[in-house]
Amino acid sequence: MMCSLMDRKPKPSIVRLGGREIVAEGLQLNFWADISHRCMTASWPSFIAGAALVFVVFNTIFGFLYWLGDNPVSNITHSDYIDYLYFSIETLSTAGYGDMHPQTHYGHFIATVELFTGIFSMSVMTGLVFARFSRPRARLLFANNPVISTREGTPTLMVRIANERHNIIGNATARLWLLKNVVNRDGHALRRFTELSLEKNEHPALALTWTLFHVLDETSPLSNLDADDMKSVSVTLVVVVSGYDVVAAQTIHARKSYDHTDIRFNQRYADILEELDGGRVRIDYGRFHDTEEE
Repeated sequence: MMCSLMDRKPKPSIVRLGGREIVAEGLQLNFWADISHRCMTASWPSFIAGAALVFVVFNTIFGFLYWLGDNPVSNITHSDYIDYLYFSIETLSTAGYGDMHPQTHYGHFIATVELFTGIFSMSVMTGLVFARFSRPRARLLFANNPVISTREGTPTLMVRIANERHNIIGNATARLWLLKNVVNRDGHALRRFTELSLEKNEHPALALTWTLFHVLDETSPLSNLDADDMKSVSVTLVVVVSGYDVVAAQTIHARKSYDHTDIRFNQRYADILEELDGGRVRIDYGRFHDTEEE
């Protein structure tokens, strides 16, 4: 039976890349070996639920240890487990209302261990909560679909980006990557990635919108490829944007993946800018994702 437990295969994990799902199997990764990463990447409801569960487990254990002793805590008349559980909660949280306190060496010993556990766990929890709140997040909005249309007489791949916060992202840098399947000289299928050149890959102060342009000339790996060609090699586009958030005083990163089915041919982005009286400009983000025929 022990051998069967040791040989048990780990549960497959799902990795999403653009519109594709990749099933990862056979990776041996202990849950506790990467607990910090799991705490940082878990959703807030899951994180709070996990913290509450740990709190309940600790108090359940220490309440049971108090209950095993011979009147280790004062002012508990009937030695009910629930009273020891309440005392454990007060001790672990260092609240200590004062009506109950340890009165034996056994009670003081358990309380000492619990106090150390409470201080240690609270320090860890404070660090995790602070790290989650202080982690830089880029509120960048990417258009749902890249488009390919004629621009200045040349077919051009375009991706539109917007800064949802409307603060300044200084020295913003964008990189566009192409992933596709190729067959090498040995006849083996490989997944290759190539960086696509952008007409402008830097923005001095990204506060509103930014459209990336990749010209589909003879040097482009996407030159003369139609939708069927891109499907045959399973094209995926990956956009990576980084910059310095002047409000958070931190470098932020954002990434967006597009499958070949997301690319719109012979389409252009709808105009979202409108000139108003007094020199003002109106931006309609409600049409940010809209595309229209050339």
